Amino acid sequence: MVTPFPLVPAVAGVEGLIKSINDPINSFAWGWPTVLLIAATGILLMLRLSFMPVRRLGYGLRLLLQPTDPAEKKGDITPFQALMTSLSATVGTGNIAGVAAAIFVGGPGAVFWMWVVAFFGIATKYAEAVLAVHYREVDPLGNHVGGPMYYIKNGLGPNWRWLGVLFALFGMLAAFGIGNGVQSFEVARALGTVGIPSLLTAMVMGALVFMVIIGGVKRIAQAATAVVPFMAIGYVVVCLLLLVINAGAVPGAIGSIFSNAFTGQAATGGALGTVILQGFKRGIFSNEAGLGSAPIAHAAAKTSQPVRQGAIAMLGTFIDTIVICTLTALVILSSGAMNGELSGADLSIAAFNETWGGSGWIVTVSLLFFAFTTVLGWSFYGEKCTEFLFGVKAITPFRLVWVAVVVIGSVAGDRGIVWGVADTLNGLMAIPNLIALVFLSGMVAKLTRDYAFSE
Repeated sequence: MVTPFPLVPAVAGVEGLIKSINDPINSFAWGWPTVLLIAATGILLMLRLSFMPVRRLGYGLRLLLQPTDPAEKKGDITPFQALMTSLSATVGTGNIAGVAAAIFVGGPGAVFWMWVVAFFGIATKYAEAVLAVHYREVDPLGNHVGGPMYYIKNGLGPNWRWLGVLFALFGMLAAFGIGNGVQSFEVARALGTVGIPSLLTAMVMGALVFMVIIGGVKRIAQAATAVVPFMAIGYVVVCLLLLVINAGAVPGAIGSIFSNAFTGQAATGGALGTVILQGFKRGIFSNEAGLGSAPIAHAAAKTSQPVRQGAIAMLGTFIDTIVICTLTALVILSSGAMNGELSGADLSIAAFNETWGGSGWIVTVSLLFFAFTTVLGWSFYGEKCTEFLFGVKAITPFRLVWVAVVVIGSVAGDRGIVWGVADTLNGLMAIPNLIALVFLSGMVAKLTRDYAFSE
């Protein structure tokens, strides 16, 4: 009898090798060099724009609520739908589990640094959308396509196309992990806690995702517009209710954010750098300003004016981090649930239950909606990156593979090394995008100066 080849040790050995290669790269991709580059780019853009993005948040909101001009021929989806599509991918597990993890590792002060990176991230998100609309193209199928790969190629010139290829490659590969497999696994795990088999979740979720993404950006935008406002507003309302219940503890919670922002006393390891890095990382991971994903959605907006879409796009960072993440943080800090043992979604669930007995299920339901819409939003990002690399002929194969990964991720997810590599690729996406934003910051400033803002 021939002894079967010992596959398990072999797999473990391969995973160990990949991990040894990935860990140093991940430390760079999500370490101080990249995080500081993202923050510095936001500061540069905010200064070059004379703080216009924060001064014009109200203007962006008014534009968002205005009906789309029926005479507008450029673009495929409304500006509102473009924002909802981008929010479908950004409002996700980072707003619940990510905030809790930041507080667990960095203490309450990490929330302050989330605010800081989000403040300048508003300018980054504005610039990304402005450039995405200004440098977008129309593909052979008649769809408007854009994003970092296109403003690198068309803005920096053909000699820089290699940098756009790098962004698209990182984006395409990262999408399958961060935007698909991880999210599908989280949905299956959450439903598994109430007795729903993973295979059933895989089949149903795969079918739902297929029905949406097969219709392209218009159907994705319709689904996002139907779900995102409902889920975001519902979550915000519940958080506000919990804060009313804990009203007496809210001032102390806010005070702890500021008092711990410049000390390392509440952080794991007691280092101030841990507080700042956790706040920056979780803020960036939550709102994705600087990563280059959201402008892919905004490039499809029906508008002939890049600045108008930029003013709408920057609302995404404000809604995601300044509003939703802040509310999650305050619920956690005012609940008394922090005991040094719980982290991530478990800490958020405990905070809800501590404040209002049995309300932790709301966190679970929110995670389900957030994860599902993230799969939809990232499918579009991954598809456009794939199209840039291989042309429109690759769209249908990409969609089929995407649905297959939804199914596989639901039943066989949680392979830490796979998601670790995807996390690294997600961080590496930022570098080509940030280089382009810095070099094209003058164009962003010029387009903004030339635009006539109406009061």
